[in-house]
Amino acid sequence: MTKEGGEKTPIGFWASTPDRHSVIEDVQGIVAGSMLAALGVTMLSAADLLIGGTAGLGFLLRYSMGLSFGLVFFLLNLPFYWIAYRRLGLAFTVKTFTAVAVTSLLTEILPALISFEHVNPVAAALFGGLLIGTGMLALFRHRASLGGFGILALYLQDRFGWRAGFVQLGLDLVVLALSFLVASPVVIALSVLAAATLNLTLAINHRTDRYVVR
Repeated sequence: MTKEGGEKTPIGFWASTPDRHSVIEDVQGIVAGSMLAALGVTMLSAADLLIGGTAGLGFLLRYSMGLSFGLVFFLLNLPFYWIAYRRLGLAFTVKTFTAVAVTSLLTEILPALISFEHVNPVAAALFGGLLIGTGMLALFRHRASLGGFGILALYLQDRFGWRAGFVQLGLDLVVLALSFLVASPVVIALSVLAAATLNLTLAINHRTDRYVVR
């Protein structure tokens, strides 16, 4: 492809095609999705709520052992990259690793940049779940995820046609059931609300057959 005057345009970096994002579009989408997810995590953390998936496991370890959420979230996702590589390809794996790394870093940085002096727990559950879900939609749109159960949910959707949001909701409920070990019933109920908001956002809005560009 050439510009007017014969100058060549780099295919794939700046210019997208009808069936593929350009590199710069993927970078923007992954960074934006990670930023939204990290902000949602920060809001849930400010209200001492949990969520499902590997993020939920990260919250459990943070609340029960005082560990860094960002570090635990990053480490918990490491075993899933082999599945991602074998089932969904190198490009998906690299994008997902990048998204997890950026999200982990931002969850450590954001509390020093954004302070929630008061956040209603119901509002935190709704807005936090929506922010994370929207961030994951952006990542899914660019063939990436936040790792962990998201990798499994995307694989099952691609392989069997199962809706990613509903698959992840089921897995999230298992994690939330473990939350009874460290949280009160009220906190768990609101955490379920956050997980439901997140996964309904995915289930309603994410369908691969509606998209042309991958």
